[in-house]
Amino acid sequence: MIDEESFNEIGLTIVSYPIEIEEGRPVYAGHIKELPMINASAYSRPQFIKELADKYLAYREEHLEEAVEEEETNLTIDQLLRYYDGETFDGFDLGLNYLGNREESRDRE
Repeated sequence: MIDEESFNEIGLTIVSYPIEIEEGRPVYAGHIKELPMINASAYSRPQFIKELADKYLAYREEHLEEAVEEEETNLTIDQLLRYYDGETFDGFDLGLNYLGNREESRDRE
């Protein structure tokens, strides 16, 4: 079972709100400090932590899938070198002309 210490181990902090009474029962609520869009509330502290954990795991799974898809679309260095065949891309200006022009202007003075 995931507890508050488990969140701390992965670098996440649980922010707990003051306990409210609803229909004669305490309501525990809060969010994850680093991911404030993940919040939960429940009638017991363990249930509150479990709901936060479930929402965090769903969030993580969704975002890991996006990261894997993004990783698959990036080219490796070998693929880039094969694509460009060692030629310099025309769009890069390395600034070498600037340095050359600066030295020429010094020589003229």
